[in-house]
Amino acid sequence: MLAVLAPGQGAQRQGFLADWLSLPGVESRLRALSAEVGIDLLGAGTELPDETISDTAIAQPLIVGAGLAVLPELHVDAVTCVFAGHSVGEFTAAAAAGMLGESEAMRLIGVRGAAMARASAAVPSGMAAVLGGDEQEVLAAISAAGCAAANFNCTGQIVAAGPTEALDRLVAAPPNGSRVRPLAVAGAFHTELMASARDALAAAASDVTTADGAGGVLSNRDGGVLTGGAEVLSRLVDQVCLPVRWDACMSTLAALGVTAVIELPPAGTLTALVRRALPGVEVVALRTPEDLPAARELVAQHTTQPSAAPSWRLLVAPEKGTVRLDDVVAQAGSTLIELLVSDGDPVTAGQPLARVSAL
Repeated sequence: MLAVLAPGQGAQRQGFLADWLSLPGVESRLRALSAEVGIDLLGAGTELPDETISDTAIAQPLIVGAGLAVLPELHVDAVTCVFAGHSVGEFTAAAAAGMLGESEAMRLIGVRGAAMARASAAVPSGMAAVLGGDEQEVLAAISAAGCAAANFNCTGQIVAAGPTEALDRLVAAPPNGSRVRPLAVAGAFHTELMASARDALAAAASDVTTADGAGGVLSNRDGGVLTGGAEVLSRLVDQVCLPVRWDACMSTLAALGVTAVIELPPAGTLTALVRRALPGVEVVALRTPEDLPAARELVAQHTTQPSAAPSWRLLVAPEKGTVRLDDVVAQAGSTLIELLVSDGDPVTAGQPLARVSAL
């Protein structure tokens, strides 16, 4: 089974799109996507320096536009794979799965990027990666400093976000056995400091028409497999202020039996996490057109035959702990199909616990 992944903000780098313009159709697609968002994605992805394209209002449309411009080169049928994206990359995934039109996705991401840039300017804030340490101690230290856990990327890598003075406290007193690395982002993404951006995105999304998809998108909220376009859009709005559970998405990739992963440009970040967490899964990061032959080979070898949309979704552990089967209750309106753990098993946050009927 194949998964197509879309990276989040911070993956962009100066000139990363230059080589892709050699392929027929990529430049014209980028120009069309640029028109939708009112930003010159060609110039941003080929000429502008890193300090300019790190601007949230530019970076987010650039990342989504790059992924959508290169995606057709894979010749992948959305029915035969699953899609997942990290933070802003979830918009790329939703459009790739056919749940959002490309025009709607670009319009929404333009609103999101600009609104998050405004929210970041209103309150000095940022993010920092906490590497290593015991997860519960890390979470306690993040909270004690006045920050929030914004990204759960993988075991041993949690990103904290909050006001600048709170991050300074966390950097000055890192949790035992960990180190704290400030990130080059403008604000405390995926926290309540982004509430105004969430509201702006909700207003823009109110008149967007969605479609259901057959392949499925993994939700950043809990790693669940979503096939309903309306639910995906609702979660994309809420995601602005909620933690990104990329660890749960990778647990779902494992539970689904994914055997190969392709990461869209600007690629490298997510495939590195997959290599670490899911050894044995074949990966290709699309950094340049030279990576396309290997990616197309994965498409040919690992995609399934088109089938009906999944009739189930995963129930995942909300936090690290020990399973008590009496507490594993399917979501309202769902029926328990299969348990994936036994009573007393230790689990990590985001680990699949059971399959339940789709809502």
